[in-house]
Amino acid sequence: MKRKLLSILLTTSMLAAVLAGCGSKPAENTPAADTTSEADAGEESEPAADTDESANAPEDTDASAPGEAVTLKWAIWDKDITPYWNAIKEGYEASHEGVTIEMVDLGSTDYMTVLATELSGSGSDFDVVTIKDVPGYATLVSKNTLEPLGSYIADAGIDLSQYGGVDKQVTVDGELYELPFRNDFWVVFYNKDIFDAAGVPYPTNDMTFEEYDDLARQVTDTTFGSQIYGTHYHTWRSAVQLFGVLDGKHSILDGEYDFFKPYYELVLGEEDDQVCRNYADLSAEGLHYSAAFSGGDVAMLNMGSWFISTMIASLQSGEYDSSLCGNWGIVKYPHAEGVEPGSTLGTITGLSVTSVSDKKDAAFDFVKWVSGAEGAKVMAETGNFPALMNDEVAGIISSLEGFPADAESKEALNVSNLYLEVPYAENVSAINDILDTYHKSIMNREVSVDEGIASMNEEVGKLLAQ
Repeated sequence: MKRKLLSILLTTSMLAAVLAGCGSKPAENTPAADTTSEADAGEESEPAADTDESANAPEDTDASAPGEAVTLKWAIWDKDITPYWNAIKEGYEASHEGVTIEMVDLGSTDYMTVLATELSGSGSDFDVVTIKDVPGYATLVSKNTLEPLGSYIADAGIDLSQYGGVDKQVTVDGELYELPFRNDFWVVFYNKDIFDAAGVPYPTNDMTFEEYDDLARQVTDTTFGSQIYGTHYHTWRSAVQLFGVLDGKHSILDGEYDFFKPYYELVLGEEDDQVCRNYADLSAEGLHYSAAFSGGDVAMLNMGSWFISTMIASLQSGEYDSSLCGNWGIVKYPHAEGVEPGSTLGTITGLSVTSVSDKKDAAFDFVKWVSGAEGAKVMAETGNFPALMNDEVAGIISSLEGFPADAESKEALNVSNLYLEVPYAENVSAINDILDTYHKSIMNREVSVDEGIASMNEEVGKLLAQ
């Protein structure tokens, strides 16, 4: 009965995602987390105790103490079609007597722009705000509208390592202004029937890029009319460029992008050999990755964890033909030689306390709870991926009806190193635009890989020198 309920919630979550879109990637408005992940392209501990922390918390004008009636005003988007907002509210209020969470829906369209306008106004009375993307976060930090959380985190004894290092990637001048509560990370989806038919072993959770490429080539069939593509890359540049950041030594902020070269060469080489569909054709046709994988002629797809809920819900509803893609699984991202398996890309959604709140202690307690173990369970039970992933949370997700039953798929949920697609930088939006422009030029074969990367180096170098 529990799994049936979770399935219903998951389906509702999928509907919400399809309708919502997450802001910074307007090109393909698919699941909400899906659009969050496109931010690069310009195109997504213990539970808090109900005790008085005022003696240890930084001084502010907090008008309330735990146990007293207090209302926290919380900025969100798409309240009516996103199940976890209300689930978080109800979970927190049930365990914190006297606290009321007032959700204010600012809508998903231009959410961060609307939020920045609201917080810049003299009449803003938000206590907690949801942070949708890193560029928007950078804007709010620069406007001094968010409360520094370092001393609150220290007093609460929060272990930031539980977030896989993403805190360091959104730290500004040594200070953190948000805690993540949702994380979507990239994995490889694969069609077991295609591998079975070819007599080729399935992908594994410890797969180098060379092994990944070899598997893709083994299952490829170029026969006209019965073509099978060994792998598929969506048109976002994150699907190609960001293989290069998995070593933990590089990011899109570097200004020198020669580390992209082997991955462009890998993907373009697969295009030449018909191992994957052609980028130019995909752009012209507007073929979405979900349609490509569900069509049953793609063996592997590198994509974000948000697509798990899409697969489950769409197969259950009959939107996807189970005879074409119903026998599926996931494994961890491929990695370069010497890089730890389970290293992957991620996008986070966070919570911040506003600098104008007069209830900062209470507001931070809510942020701490949502981003902690209890909030993580709420997220998982609604079919979403929390930023804090432990064995209990992974077990909730993998037990959802429709999740692949094999051990490899369950193990794929364990991430060793998480690198943000878009780390913090004041000029990250401009960097995104430059990298996206030359990515398109390379993939459309308008310039060579070397020429495109040289242009990235030159243009971003100019920007960083300003």
